Amino acid sequence: MLSKLKDNNHVVGYVFSAPFIIGFLVFILYPILSSLYYSFTDYNLFQSPSWVGMANYEKMFTDDEKYWKSVFVTLNYVIASVPLRLAFALMVALLLNKTIGGIGLYRSAYYLPSLIGGSVAVSILWTQVFGDQGLVNSALGVFGIDTDTSWIGNPDTALWTLITLSVWQFGSSMLIFLAGLKNIPKDYYEAASVDGANAVRRFFKITLPLLSPIILFNLILQTISAFLTFTPAYIVSRGEGGPLDSTLLYSLYLYKRAFQFYEMGYAAAMAWVMLIVVGIITLVIFQTSKLWVHYESKGER
Repeated sequence: MLSKLKDNNHVVGYVFSAPFIIGFLVFILYPILSSLYYSFTDYNLFQSPSWVGMANYEKMFTDDEKYWKSVFVTLNYVIASVPLRLAFALMVALLLNKTIGGIGLYRSAYYLPSLIGGSVAVSILWTQVFGDQGLVNSALGVFGIDTDTSWIGNPDTALWTLITLSVWQFGSSMLIFLAGLKNIPKDYYEAASVDGANAVRRFFKITLPLLSPIILFNLILQTISAFLTFTPAYIVSRGEGGPLDSTLLYSLYLYKRAFQFYEMGYAAAMAWVMLIVVGIITLVIFQTSKLWVHYESKGER
């Protein structure tokens, strides 16, 4: 009797977990394995894939200047946007970590850009803000700086408009930082004040060390997110990555290879290189975190 009951419990468990298992196999594992296979083929959606071995990877590394241009642009974007976004998010979190009236309203207002910042509508708006007759030039005109430059149309500044948009979407990181600040005991600050430590010293000796695990978490999330940025670059450059490929992010170039030139095999190879590179960078961040992340409970990782 007990054995039958256990068997029934197993069946019920499998039934309830079946949607997840089927979804994982069909929508995650199968596409991953398929893309790995396609990366070694010549496939254009209209014909059966033909095996070409390492040809896609060889072409990528040795015979595609635009590929390396997209790598260079993406690295510049990640290196600039991630630190600026985290620094801005931490600064705002420190300002909002106060007990004042209406603080919840302020927090909601600062988080709002993260809800709409990645949308197509905001990306379109961004093209108007940084256009030759946009809000930025109008604001500069108030201070006597007359310019009719299109910041998006200038190869020297186009990427910085995307970086600015990324920094503007700091809300999610800010909330995580704010949660971390709430968990720092106030006794530490009171004791440091008694010992004569000023605000700057308390920030570097208490806040940053105790917040370092949160910084690590945000750093990894935002780094991965930055490498995958697509919508702003596509909308701002009208899908071309211009001007002069200055906004040709890796994900945008991958999209062009796949859905404009129908080189699905080549695009799959690009995707796997991206996966490996992001994995290596994440591993490096984890390994180097031993040098700067402080865990209060044990003092070590």
